[in-house]
Amino acid sequence: MIEMDLVGVRVELPANQPIVLLKERSGSRYLPIWIGAVEATAIAFALQGVETARPLTHDLFVDVLEELGIEVEAVHVTELRDGTFYAELHLLQGGTRSTVSARPSDAIALAARLTDVPILSAPHVLDDAGLEIDDVDDGEDSAPGEDAEEEVRQFRAFLDDVSPEDFREQ
Repeated sequence: MIEMDLVGVRVELPANQPIVLLKERSGSRYLPIWIGAVEATAIAFALQGVETARPLTHDLFVDVLEELGIEVEAVHVTELRDGTFYAELHLLQGGTRSTVSARPSDAIALAARLTDVPILSAPHVLDDAGLEIDDVDDGEDSAPGEDAEEEVRQFRAFLDDVSPEDFREQ
């Protein structure tokens, strides 16, 4: 499995389709996963530290897991079949490990609310759907934040030319 960083949520234009964006921790490949608007909001709220008056569904699920003494050990993005991504939650309760099937968007929304929960991708998923976006290195030291801004600019340029059909198996 390949460890990924959660970059954030973006909107693919002109269709206004939300995408969660993962980046290979020790590489330069990105994994865009098309998700629903509710899950995009849940992930964005968690990343921005937004507190709601009442718990959202993913907040409730985290509270239930904690109350039952269940730890989320990892999120695994395991498959890409017929244009659909699949994931698993790897759980630990009282020394017993279990795995639960989940939509990647829900699993990532949970991981975003918890500390130190790694998000991992199966190598074949990253090989099939990952996108190589080279880091720009002009030999000069960049100011803090410039690299992140450049990554976002490159990703937005990518979004201009990509569609969900690009990830369907031939």
